[in-house]
Amino acid sequence: MAAPRNLTGDGGGKLVVKDEESAAASSSKRTKSERFPLSRWEFVVFFTVFLVFTTGLLCIYLTMPAAEYGKLKLPRTISDLRLLKDNLGSYASEYPARFILGYCSTYIFMQTFMIPGTIFMSLLAGALFGVVRGFVLVVLNATAGACSCFFLSKLVGRPLVCWLWPEKLRFFQAEIGKRRDKLLNYMLFLRITPTLPNLFINLSSPIVDIPFHVFFLATLVGLMPASYITVRAGLALGDLKSVKDLYDFKTLSVLFLIGSISIFPALLKRKRVYE
Repeated sequence: MAAPRNLTGDGGGKLVVKDEESAAASSSKRTKSERFPLSRWEFVVFFTVFLVFTTGLLCIYLTMPAAEYGKLKLPRTISDLRLLKDNLGSYASEYPARFILGYCSTYIFMQTFMIPGTIFMSLLAGALFGVVRGFVLVVLNATAGACSCFFLSKLVGRPLVCWLWPEKLRFFQAEIGKRRDKLLNYMLFLRITPTLPNLFINLSSPIVDIPFHVFFLATLVGLMPASYITVRAGLALGDLKSVKDLYDFKTLSVLFLIGSISIFPALLKRKRVYE
């Protein structure tokens, strides 16, 4: 009788060990998934799209004269931007088509892959091209980059957004659900005002089922006020000390006023329904 009891005890011990090992393995898997939310297939797709964009950008970069290579640097401060403007001024005037192609490609690349610094690109457009041409360039490039980010997120972005901003995504989805009948007005308000970051809007819009035509129109029109302010500020880079100077209380008040006008028809309709 003793021998069977020993065998059963050993088997039970082995079962306990196996259960502990399986629990540890599943815990390890959960930890890995929490650290990196994209699956292998999603990562391959993202990397492939990134590689295609990077290759195109590199090809455009190689068309520049060798003397200009050392002058290219993504600005991180207003001082960097002034230096870049001085370095590229002559190249932009001598090769306007090449420069605009490189500028547009860089802007869209940064918007698509969520690289910070597009505000400096907008200031640079104002400094080099003036208000009218700079404004058109910035609005078109910002819209194209946002749409590119929209489709990339639609392809592989859901796990990333759910991992980064779970609470904000649930809030956004609930707000969108309440305003389906006047979705364009609400999206215009979000684009004009700094209520939600543009990065979050670009990534989460396809996840909460915002139609592309609504996203496109709201982006194209909604980015115009802030783009105009930024491009116009680029004419006077010498007076700027920091990017924070662009959006003081007065500027933010104007943006919220314009944004409030965009949602006024929706508020008026809701009042009539209640009456």
